[in-house]
Parts: sequence; C-alpha cells; structure tokens
Amino acid sequence: MILWLDPFSGIAGDMLLGALLDLGAPIDDVRAAVASTGLTGWELHAEPVHRGALRAVHARVTTHEHTTERPAAALLELAGRARPASVADLAVRAVRAIAEVEARLHGVPVERVHLHEIGGVDTIVDTVGVAAALHLLGVDAVHCGPLALGSGTVETRHGTLPLPAPASAALLAAARAPVTSAGIAGETVTPTGIALLLAAGTRFGPIPAMTLCANGYGAGTREEPSRSNVLPALLGEAVAPASSMVQIETNVDDVTGEVLGYLIERLLAAGAADAWITPIGMKKSRPGHTVHVLAAPEHAAACERMVLRETGSLGLRRTHVERPALPRQTTTVTVAGHTIRVKRGPSGAKPEHDDVAAAAAALGLPLRDVALQALRSLLDDDVDLRGL
Repeated sequence: MILWLDPFSGIAGDMLLGALLDLGAPIDDVRAAVASTGLTGWELHAEPVHRGALRAVHARVTTHEHTTERPAAALLELAGRARPASVADLAVRAVRAIAEVEARLHGVPVERVHLHEIGGVDTIVDTVGVAAALHLLGVDAVHCGPLALGSGTVETRHGTLPLPAPASAALLAAARAPVTSAGIAGETVTPTGIALLLAAGTRFGPIPAMTLCANGYGAGTREEPSRSNVLPALLGEAVAPASSMVQIETNVDDVTGEVLGYLIERLLAAGAADAWITPIGMKKSRPGHTVHVLAAPEHAAACERMVLRETGSLGLRRTHVERPALPRQTTTVTVAGHTIRVKRGPSGAKPEHDDVAAAAAALGLPLRDVALQALRSLLDDDVDLRGL
C-alpha cells in the first residue's frame, strides 16, 4: 500500500498518528504495540475533532508524569522493545535520527544526549504508534508533498530559538525534504514528525499513481484561524506501469521436441522475459507447434534471429504488447543450511523451484516440505501468504 501525505499545515508525530488512525489503523492494536515496549503511565485516545471546516482525528496522549526530558538511550531502549520487530526497527530509526541531530547540535556523543522537549512518554507513543499503524495498514511506501514551515520563534529549555527549530531544520536537510512557507507564525513541523518521515524512507514529490482506498485527516493541537490545522492522508494501491514488450511467434511442423526444448532454454538465457510452446493443428491436418516469445524491445532482434536459426522457419510474427507488472522483490531464507530464494509480490510469496529442489535432494526431504519450511521462515516478517 502507498501512503500519500500533504503537510500543507505542517507535520507532527501526533498529526501523523491521527491521520493513520483516521485511515483505519485499529487503535487497540496500536496500543498493544506501544504497550509491548513496557512503557507505563500513558493512555492513547483517537478523538474526533474539527479543525476549521474539516473533521479530523486527534491522537491524544495523556500521561501520569510531567517530565519531558530523558536520555536518548532510554528512549532507544524502549522503542527497541516494540513488537513486531519491524515496528521496533522503524521507531528506533526515528528516535536515533533525533538523537544524532541533537548530538551534532550540542557537540556531544550520541550516548550522552538528553532529549528535553521530546524526551517524554508521548514521543515513544507517537513513534511506536506511527510505526505500528503503518505496519497494520500494510504501508510499504510513503510519499509526501512539500512541508509548510511556520515563522517566528519557539521557547525551549535552551531559550528562544528561531523557526524552524535547529533540530527540525537539520532533520529536514537530512531528509532532503522540499519546504514552503505556511504563511503563519508558530511551529508547524516538529522533530518527531520529520524523523518519522525520514525513518519511513519517505519520497518527496507529486502524488504517485495509485488506486485510492481511503482518506483521512490527522489533527494538530492548535486552532489556526486562516487554515485547517490538519494533515491530509491518502491510502492507495500501486498502479502497475505497463511496460512495452514485443511478442514473437512462428508456427512449425517439422521441429523435434528436443530442439524446441533447447530453443526455449536458449531464448530465456538470451534475455527473453518468457518463452513457451503451444501445440496446434496446421494445414493438411499436420500436428505442429507455435513458438511464443515475450521480450523487451532491446532483446527482440536477438530472439528473432535465434528462433529463425534454430527452427529453420522462413518467417515469424511480431506484435507490440503492453505488459502491466506488479512490483516484486526477491529475498533469501535458509532451510537447514540451504539458501532458498523467495519471490515476493503484493499478494503472496513463492520459493524458487530450483533452490527448493536442490535443498530437498540434499536433505532427503519431500519437495513440498522444504517449500513450506521456506515460507514459514518468512512469517516473522508478516508476509501475506493468501495468494498461495
């Protein structure tokens, strides 16, 4: 799933969490992820509010403590306890980004950094809560428009500072985030909000092509007379771009099965995206075959020459086709010491047959058992196996 954010009034950790809750992230599961850190003395509520003319969700964190200062190491330890592990990883990256910026600003090692205004319980709730909500919504790509910056100053433990605050400015630079003026006074972007974008690998630019599934609004704390202080969010499925391919075909009735099998192997090795054989009935009632090849334009000529050379055919057909393709990636798992590649897509995962077969032969196990063991090893990453 793709998440698109439009921070036309800025971004903060609670605004992002509110937007994700409004998109449908189940709050009880978000609370459970925060509770898995061992953090106590907090409550998280999703409150429907109005900011200007817009209804939004305010992610309100209440705590039983009043301190806003903690060592960064303490926050990192808490974030690292979150479950599942992918939630902890994103939350830790966000907290570490803040800690590293503060360390550079104050000229001290990261392990000695104390976080003041952002060292409270609510920082852990926001960072772990956002990480959990992204996980629960199945978000694998975050995109964001320009961040609107307020002007003026802000009061901190270090005195009066210009806006954007130094930590926010440094994080914006680290993320190479596009910025624009909000045209209002006051802080509109916070270090936690920007650090979460950075930790999520956010890409900045226009709205990507997607099929819209849900929209939501995360409320900021302040009321702004000139604009609705909300963070709009869109959730959608990626639209696969269609790639232009060439389909090559020829009919043959005098080529042996051995030659056809050899030809398919050679075509795939030469760069064909796919190659296959279809049995057909030809003129004079002769049984024959159609050789089909699907290739990118840059490989088409070489594939055509190979088909003509190996089959002896005097001609072939070339058709330009569009091939939409879903995003996919290949990862590896280990089964009893044997490495197996697994191809993963939006709807499922499948181990590579050749790797499974080699491992099954070496281990003396049934092919299906090895394939199932490979899939089970992915469960910790919450791979969606419904398509299998």
